[in-house]
Amino acid sequence: MNTREIKSPEGTSETPSVPDGNSVSNSVHRKKLGVYFIESDNRRMAFGRGYTGGTTPVNIKGKPIADSDLSKTGGWIAAFFIFGNEMAERMAYFGLSVNMVAFMFYVMHRPFASSSNAVNNFLGISQASSVLGGFLADAYLGRYRTIAIFTTIYLAGLTGITLCALMDVFVPNQDQCDQLALLLGNCEPAKPWQMLYLYTILYITAFGAAGIRPCVSSFGADQFDERSKDYKTHLDRFFNFFYLSVTVGAIVAFTLVVYIQIEKGWGYAFGSLAIAMGISNLLFFAGTPLYRHRLPGGSPLTRVAQVLVAAFRKRNVPFTNSELIGLYEVPGKHSAVKGSRKIAHTDHFRWLDKAALQLKEDGNNPSPWRLCTVTQVEEVKILIRLIPIPACTIMLNIILTEYLTLSVQQAYTLNTHMGHLKLPVTCMPVFPGLSIFLILSFYYSVFVPLSRRVTGHPHGASQLQRVGIGLAISIISVAWAGAYENYRRDYAIKHGYEASFLTPMPELSAYWLLIQYCLIGIAEVFCIVGLLEFLYEEAPDAMKSIGSAYAALAGGLGCFAASVLNSIVKSVTGTPVKGEESWLSQNINTGRFDYFYWLLAIMSVINFCVFLYSAQKYKYRAEQMFR
Repeated sequence: MNTREIKSPEGTSETPSVPDGNSVSNSVHRKKLGVYFIESDNRRMAFGRGYTGGTTPVNIKGKPIADSDLSKTGGWIAAFFIFGNEMAERMAYFGLSVNMVAFMFYVMHRPFASSSNAVNNFLGISQASSVLGGFLADAYLGRYRTIAIFTTIYLAGLTGITLCALMDVFVPNQDQCDQLALLLGNCEPAKPWQMLYLYTILYITAFGAAGIRPCVSSFGADQFDERSKDYKTHLDRFFNFFYLSVTVGAIVAFTLVVYIQIEKGWGYAFGSLAIAMGISNLLFFAGTPLYRHRLPGGSPLTRVAQVLVAAFRKRNVPFTNSELIGLYEVPGKHSAVKGSRKIAHTDHFRWLDKAALQLKEDGNNPSPWRLCTVTQVEEVKILIRLIPIPACTIMLNIILTEYLTLSVQQAYTLNTHMGHLKLPVTCMPVFPGLSIFLILSFYYSVFVPLSRRVTGHPHGASQLQRVGIGLAISIISVAWAGAYENYRRDYAIKHGYEASFLTPMPELSAYWLLIQYCLIGIAEVFCIVGLLEFLYEEAPDAMKSIGSAYAALAGGLGCFAASVLNSIVKSVTGTPVKGEESWLSQNINTGRFDYFYWLLAIMSVINFCVFLYSAQKYKYRAEQMFR
């Protein structure tokens, strides 16, 4: 496609033309398309719509907050009410993820493999469907109302799960069902309607999480004033504290909730999650007078569709067309998209610029499906440019998902005693949370000063650098997991534990797993926190929730990909007819989990190379200067 520039008219009404790229005399008059639409303040309003003052914060009624009242709203106090909601949501999420596999196996009498896949699907749906929550928030409801609605749905789902665990009618008969009967498959299986009820309330819970996850981090970041000189610092610290609240929720889920389950039973464990969510809902609503809001900008999917349709309709119109007036934009400094500032034109995806080419034939009131503003076109460009970065984190989410099940299976064969204290196997995933907690606690006092000397970056490392550091550490984590699993398996076979895959080996400590756990925790801190901050800052003003949903979508795709990968590995590496065990055999001592971990390490290396290429090509929005 022709990449030469359109000349901006200077005091004349003649149609702008494209000068010869080799002409020195004409180069004086050439101007970037990005400047052209900024100068066009004498043009009419797009499609007859009004505009708002950029990202001006508004109250819950949608009215701008006066400067004199800004100090009474937002800030860290409002953010802490939001932290509480996220902490409870994460507590419920991890509480279900670590306990539901065991609940389905021991109570519902489902095979371990199908239980793991069912929970992986629950985790995947709760994250992948976050795009729906982000769309509703950005298009119609706003982030506050979206959180309010879906957190109520979440509470309803948790209540349903609690009833399933408390009432005998929802579970199969537990008489004469000991561990041996479970392993042999002799326990009474759950009735189809019982599993239907459990799956239904699980997916209701997942749907509730889908509306909360993409909005909470963005809504919290909305509480800070963009005009403040400390805005960047506040935003950086907010996302670190936000993930700290996620970590605290996970730690509580892996310790207190597990303890309640062991001492009081499944009903009380799931009930504690419902109670925590109910309390967090009350706190969230109590903070309502303090919150700052952003106006929903209308359907982002409609705007994206309009750009694609308009670009397609004008696909054959050259940039040198004699009927060309220029690139279309509304007058003034403000955008036609509610809650959004104008976005400068960029040279990426030039074929999309066709959607903003204004021709004489477009007339005075062109259809939005034929002519779009530059800002609208740039929104689509940004969404496309962002995709490779969160896509590269899918691999990390695959590893995190696999650890939730595979590491627990490893821990069942190991000694979990810490002195005279024996930790339950389901408590093992708490250690990544503890490592995350420690890293975040010392992040500003240790990592930032040290890395600042190397990178010169005021925050120690840029957002993409932090994502890259996380991906690199995840490779080390999964490679170590493969090496240790190889040692553990050889030890089990050598000492006669080959058939006893649920029998702990007293001489082999489970705390060797802490190395892989802590490494993946550190990887998660750098990668996910950096990604959340990156997406919030880079996403278009009126699409912040959808930008945050990209991270959740990557997490969901990681869960689904983990299930698909497990199925492929089982079918390729095992032949039940011939008695050949797959790598992921239920008997971990005859399987080859070590090979599987090394496969993940190889995939992670390839993924890391793709990330380096994508990050090198990416250009931060802050670097897109008007020329």
